Amino acid sequence: MTAGSFFLKTVFAFAFLFLCFGVSGQDLEIDSTKTVEVNEPALEVVHSPKKATIYSAVLPGLGQAYNKKYWKIPLIYAGFATIGYFIDWNNDNFKIMRQAYVDFTDDDETTNSYLDLKGAQYYDLTKEPDKSNFKKNVIKQQDYFRRNRDLLVISIVGFYGLQLIDASVDAHFFDFDISEDLTLDWQPTMNYSNNQPVYGFNVNFTF
Repeated sequence: MTAGSFFLKTVFAFAFLFLCFGVSGQDLEIDSTKTVEVNEPALEVVHSPKKATIYSAVLPGLGQAYNKKYWKIPLIYAGFATIGYFIDWNNDNFKIMRQAYVDFTDDDETTNSYLDLKGAQYYDLTKEPDKSNFKKNVIKQQDYFRRNRDLLVISIVGFYGLQLIDASVDAHFFDFDISEDLTLDWQPTMNYSNNQPVYGFNVNFTF
C-alpha cells in the first residue's frame, strides 16, 4: 500500500466518522432556550345547585336565570301576582263583612253598611227570624273570606318554596347529558314457568 492511498483512506474514514457523529449530535441537541408547552386539561365548571337555591331565595326567578331556564321566570311572577290578587280580594271582602257585622250589631242607626250587602234586600230586618238568619249569614261570609285569605297566604309561602325546589332540581340536572339517540326496541319472547311456556315482550329503551 502506497503512502498516498493510505492517506486517502484515512481522510475518508475521518470524514465518514465526522458525518455520522455530527448528524447524531445534531439530532440529540436540545435547545434550552425553548419552552415545552403542555396542554393541561381545563378545569370542569360544575353547575352549583347551592348557588341556584340561594339565588332563588334572595330573588325568586334568579335561580332559574342561573339555570338558563328563562321561560320559567314569567310563570313564577304570574303565580305570585295571581295569589297576591286573590289575597287582596278576599281580604277586602272580609273587611266589608266585618264592618257590616259591627254596624248591624251596634245601636247606632246611622251605621247601616250592612244594607249595601248583596241579598240584604231579601231580609225583613224588622222581624226577629230574618234578623237572626241575616246575622248568621254575615258571620258565615266573614269567616269564609278570612279562611280563604289565610289559606292563600300559606299558599304563597308554599309557592315560594316550590320555586326554590325547582331551581335546585334544575341545577342538579343541568350537566346531565341525554343522548340524542332515543330508541325503543321490542321483540316477542317466550319463557317457561312451571314447565309451561309464557309468552311476552322484551322491551329495551336506549337513551
